[in-house]
Amino acid sequence: VQLVESGGGMVQPGGSLRLSCAASGFTFSNYDMSWVRQAPGKGAEWISSINTGGGAAYYADSVKGRFTISRDNAKNTLYLQMNNLKPEDTALYYCARIKSSWTTIVVVPWEKYDYWGQGTQVTVSS
Repeated sequence: VQLVESGGGMVQPGGSLRLSCAASGFTFSNYDMSWVRQAPGKGAEWISSINTGGGAAYYADSVKGRFTISRDNAKNTLYLQMNNLKPEDTALYYCARIKSSWTTIVVVPWEKYDYWGQGTQVTVSS
């Protein structure tokens, strides 16, 4: 199993970025997925989750209305479109696979993630 994030970078406040997470080594379409971020000196923060078919998604209040999670199962890729970025969005962003035994994306305890990518850095600064 491999998850590889890309698309991070430095952007000014109000700007946009699109993160990608390329999945391999498993049947991507069978797994719910999430994006999680960690800012310097802070704990991990769940951002968003999406179900296997992409028809349901949930967001943290801190990003709701600005970020959009999506997936392309034909391309084995998870996305995070981030608009109206703020300095407080600065963090290392990870994609993570939710264990198949966990059947909801409304709440996902940390121990219910079984694979993580290496992360991609997003820096929002003027």
